[in-house]
Amino acid sequence: MMLKVAIIGLGDISNIHLPAIQQNENAQLVAICDIVKHVSNKVKKVPFYSDYQVMMDEVDIDCVHICLPHHLHYPATKAAVDRGIHVLLEKPLAHSKVDSQAIVALEEQHPEVKIAVCLQNRLNETVEELATIVNSGKYGNITGVKGIVTWHRPRSYYEAKPWRGKMETAGGGVMINQSIHTLDLMQWIGGKIETIRGSVDRLLDYGFDVEDTATAHIKYANGATGLFFATVSNAQNSSVEFQVLLEKAKLTIKDSILTIANEEGKKVRLLEDRKLAGSKFYYGASHSKLINNFYNQILQDGHDYIHAKEGYVSMEMIDLINRSSENKQIMKMGVLQ
Repeated sequence: MMLKVAIIGLGDISNIHLPAIQQNENAQLVAICDIVKHVSNKVKKVPFYSDYQVMMDEVDIDCVHICLPHHLHYPATKAAVDRGIHVLLEKPLAHSKVDSQAIVALEEQHPEVKIAVCLQNRLNETVEELATIVNSGKYGNITGVKGIVTWHRPRSYYEAKPWRGKMETAGGGVMINQSIHTLDLMQWIGGKIETIRGSVDRLLDYGFDVEDTATAHIKYANGATGLFFATVSNAQNSSVEFQVLLEKAKLTIKDSILTIANEEGKKVRLLEDRKLAGSKFYYGASHSKLINNFYNQILQDGHDYIHAKEGYVSMEMIDLINRSSENKQIMKMGVLQ
């Protein structure tokens, strides 16, 4: 069976989705959609729509990729699910906790429709190997987790697409846009979170209302603690650092390389991620892996993909960090973990 695939939103991230769709032998791109007409030139000989509702009504679609600004994720997902169309949703789940909960509810109410979230860094080779080592128990329990993101975004980044700088459309800044993958890994690897104490700030003088810097201290149910720090006020895009402390070893991913240090501190290089070519190499190369797997799950009616419910956890973390910063209090995680 050939999957009939469409894509809604032809902005920057679609440049990673489109090749993955076109290179998959089980998929056929049958329609594209964007409100900006000239981007239709990205793909030749594929029907172009400026209204996704019309597209979904007129074209026979099995799966739609939603690559829209955050505040449009829920309405587009609902439109697809209501028509029985499977959804591959770019991160984040939505722009708010409320819309995120609504997408989780859609998933629960329509088990026949699959909703996958693009948290593709879980599929990086370094992360997969790190998870295997942690879960093996060979080096003892987790005692600490650290996630550091120090990137750069110029004022022009927000001016080029004004929705990025507004809470009502983006739902946040550095946490929801640049470091949600790191937050996701902190809960996926670290385990169930009990409490978060966080702080957000705007260190840059851009005048937008989304945060450019965030920090958090996390307490896990297993007794471990976590440190999260993210900013786009750095002079350049530096490598993300993700580190897990175990009782008898330290695992670190930096510069897309996984290393392990034993109790004596001796560091051994284990493996390196595949990289995307070009300036946006720091996206990682696992989008196509995630997309191909999701197509397989649709074809086989499987469930091995990142569900909306899983994508919700990092959204709640962001919500709690914001509320903790505002109230100067430790916040408790909810029950959806």
